Amino acid sequence: MSRERHIIGVFGSGQEEHLERVIPLARWIAEAGFDLLTGAGSGVMRAAADAFVRVVGRRGISIGIVPGTVRDGDYVPRAGYPNPGVELAIYTHLPLSGEQGTEPLSRNHINVLTPHALVSLPGGAGTASEAALCSRYGKPIILFGPPDAFRRFPADIERTDSLERVTEFIRAAIHEPARLHAH
Repeated sequence: MSRERHIIGVFGSGQEEHLERVIPLARWIAEAGFDLLTGAGSGVMRAAADAFVRVVGRRGISIGIVPGTVRDGDYVPRAGYPNPGVELAIYTHLPLSGEQGTEPLSRNHINVLTPHALVSLPGGAGTASEAALCSRYGKPIILFGPPDAFRRFPADIERTDSLERVTEFIRAAIHEPARLHAH
């Protein structure tokens, strides 16, 4: 039995949950034995973590990267973080997100660099910045949703509305990492 863990990042809107895509995706990630990584917030992040942890008998864990700040020597996580579906919270001092998602003080770098493969659902500026960071760092990413929902995203990233294609992409990223990225 292999002891190697494979982490799949799922990100998207902090407000909208996109349940019709997120629930089957998160369940598949859990059933496949992978770990889940999200930004630990609401919307897609919470929906994915909740669906993932509900899978009985799963081997993987739900990881959340928490934004925060240090004020007067005290650490303060962003309000509402981590969501209840996060089993392993990784607390950061990195406060920036949204339009500032590619800045050095954004946790998005950790969100992108940690997983073996990433799936983006529709989202705003923060989600688009994570997709841009995937391109910058050569990380395997696929956009999951209606193609018109990804107008603000880098044009070279594959778009699909098929869960089957997403799962094929993830399996290829895990089994052929040298071909897809240098991890």
